[in-house]
Amino acid sequence: MEMLDVVDEEGNPTGMVVEREIAHREGIRHRTSHVWIMRWGESGPEILLQKRSASKDSNPGCYDISSAGHILAGSGWVSSALRELKEELGIDASADELHYCGKRTMYTESMFHGRKFIDNQVSSVFYMIRDVALEDLKLHKGEVDEVRWMTLDECKAMVRENTMDHCIFMEELEMLPQSPEEALQEAEDNMGAMSGQAVLYT
Repeated sequence: MEMLDVVDEEGNPTGMVVEREIAHREGIRHRTSHVWIMRWGESGPEILLQKRSASKDSNPGCYDISSAGHILAGSGWVSSALRELKEELGIDASADELHYCGKRTMYTESMFHGRKFIDNQVSSVFYMIRDVALEDLKLHKGEVDEVRWMTLDECKAMVRENTMDHCIFMEELEMLPQSPEEALQEAEDNMGAMSGQAVLYT
């Protein structure tokens, strides 16, 4: 049983907790961490996509963020992001590899496996630069079916035109850097944003 913090619109814990299943059944706001793994290719930035397992309780068989997961009650954004990287992909990463892009909110209502599924979440979005070899990844069975590299521009086009099964939001793709220079500038700009919320980002 996974217990999640109930949070306000900014992602601050309210002191109440809820079971994950109930949170999605009743649409109770909770937190998630999202990590985009990137590398710099000859045609521009590339992102690692994971294909969700067909048995997932939401968006089965869809292409998704490199790694994402719920933040358990009492846990922090960064520690949760690092835990999901290890659990889903077998990647050992350190906190200083995660670059903060920003925070976003999401509310969706869908039907999966014949049941209503409400996603009401506040997410902290990160990216990390690492040219991982697909064959070196250790995919979590039951969570991830496969992974693939795709250029950021190609992914944006496919999301915009809805030409692949996915659960990716354009807003999040637009948060990612387009070049090493832009990545460096974003890291400097966001340093203050994270230091101002040190308690949340542990």
